[in-house]
Amino acid sequence: MLSGINAMSPLDWFFSAVSIAAFVVEAWALIDAITRPAQGFAAIGKLSKPLWLLILGFATVAGLMYALYVRGLAATGILPVAAFVAAAVYLTDVRPKVKVFRKSGSKTSQGPYGPW
Repeated sequence: MLSGINAMSPLDWFFSAVSIAAFVVEAWALIDAITRPAQGFAAIGKLSKPLWLLILGFATVAGLMYALYVRGLAATGILPVAAFVAAAVYLTDVRPKVKVFRKSGSKTSQGPYGPW
């Protein structure tokens, strides 16, 4: 019998899958923010790049902690929800606006509204 081993219930498997998916989204947001030029954040009037990196860094760490140890944390805790919301706000609001800016030194004639 499995008396010494804690078996995971279907709900535990579900929350594990959701937490891993949330961590992937948070990591994607952080990596994307790292690759964007800082001038783009200032040009669109959003928070600065270092502040977004700080927010998304904390979100990614919180998501990783939750993904690795779901069973020990409350399934509806505020920290993993806030971490996912921060990544979702970046990906849906900031990223599309910053994406049009290129890194300095790129050899392209694309402006924010199309070719020059």
